[in-house]
Amino acid sequence: MFPSRKLLLFFFTWIAISMAKPIFVSADNVNFTFKSFTIRNLTFLGDSHLRNGVIGLTRELGVPDTSSGTVIYNTPIRFYDPDSNTTTSFSTHFSFSVQNVNPVSSGDGLSFFLSHDKDTLGSPGGFLGLVNSSQTMKNRFVAIEFDTKLDPHFNDPSGNHVGLDVDSLNSIATSDPFVSSQIDLKSGKSITAWIDYKNDLRLLNVFLSYTDAIAATRKPEKPLLTVNIDLSPFLNGEMYVGFSGSTEGSTEIHLIENWSFKTSGFLPVRSRSNRPHNVSGSSVDPVAIPRSTSKKTRHRHNLAIGLGISCPIFFCLALLVFGYLTLKKWKGVKAEKELKTELITGLRHFSYRELYTATKGFHSSRVIGRGAFGNVYRAMFVSSGTISAVKRSRHNSTEGKTEFLAELSIIACLRHKNLVQLQGWCNEKGELLLVYEFMPNGSLDKILYQESETGAVSLDWSHRLNIAIDIVSEDEEGDSIVYVVS
Repeated sequence: MFPSRKLLLFFFTWIAISMAKPIFVSADNVNFTFKSFTIRNLTFLGDSHLRNGVIGLTRELGVPDTSSGTVIYNTPIRFYDPDSNTTTSFSTHFSFSVQNVNPVSSGDGLSFFLSHDKDTLGSPGGFLGLVNSSQTMKNRFVAIEFDTKLDPHFNDPSGNHVGLDVDSLNSIATSDPFVSSQIDLKSGKSITAWIDYKNDLRLLNVFLSYTDAIAATRKPEKPLLTVNIDLSPFLNGEMYVGFSGSTEGSTEIHLIENWSFKTSGFLPVRSRSNRPHNVSGSSVDPVAIPRSTSKKTRHRHNLAIGLGISCPIFFCLALLVFGYLTLKKWKGVKAEKELKTELITGLRHFSYRELYTATKGFHSSRVIGRGAFGNVYRAMFVSSGTISAVKRSRHNSTEGKTEFLAELSIIACLRHKNLVQLQGWCNEKGELLLVYEFMPNGSLDKILYQESETGAVSLDWSHRLNIAIDIVSEDEEGDSIVYVVS
């Protein structure tokens, strides 16, 4: 019988699909700005701290020390949207300074990073508080490092460079800001950095300038570092953004003064009451992101809506077809089992293949009779050398099965010398088949009515009377066959 649990699962799934409405989900672009900092929306790890609205990444001591710290924006940011198969572009700018109480000692620097990990504090020294020195192969990140110490272990070009790091502190590309712009990272002056990644161009640019204390700091026209790179394999799913810094036997102090960050490139979505990425408060100014109305964006939007509507409809239709076929199969199995349970014990159950072979595929040359129920075929069983008559139903319906069962139930119960014996049955592949004892001389009706067909009388009235008397005589089990004639 059809499993009840599957039937219930089908029923409740259909209810859920019927009541559900299409939902259009897409990632939001993110935009936040910290003009100054509070502990709100930030996580501080290691020696990082907050003082007067400014983030300190390492300890502020007048003696050489080893320290590391990390600050992370609390909310993970989606850089890849699977619904639109889109990787976002991003841009950030921030002001920082690297001060040194004792100029003789220096190192090691700070970094801006994107990472899946928000709980691991990186090691000090050349690891910049970014990665754990004991698990360097497990770290997954994209970072821009502002390195103040030459470390041959990581193939640093100098003690004053900016580099792009991807899953490794061996930079993919580097540039010395002092050579191009006369900028000393550890001068103690406030420096503003701009980092822009354009996914459509596969291009990352880093700009650097001393911060103007009076007027707004202008972004340089020429980037300090330009790298042609596809970051989409590394910007998968949700990631965290933040800063890290470290020292190793030095008195460097790494400070972050302000910070802005935004993503762009995702499809516009319906307005939502809860937008956690656009932070508000005394220290943060949320900035609205203009939405693109280009033909390409509209086309993507329309495509997303079309898929959102058609996919649930297609799924519902597929579910209906599956349910119909399953129910039909269940009814067939149930009916077949009901037939089998009502069959008389002692009869042989023939396989369909066995009867198909014995009748040469129910060939027309094997037809020996026709009736209301169906054709009768001569069946020769090679294995036993016997011959039988197979009655094949032409009705594969409820009525046909009812007639089949009625005939089977009645004939199987009779044991009479003048009645042909039922030998077995078959109910496979939608076929209803009855196997009888073969009568080489034909049936009684052919002998009785042979006169009308051939014009010759083969039985006189005395023979006919004896046949009638034999028919109504008691059978072998002691039961009489009674006919009522009106």
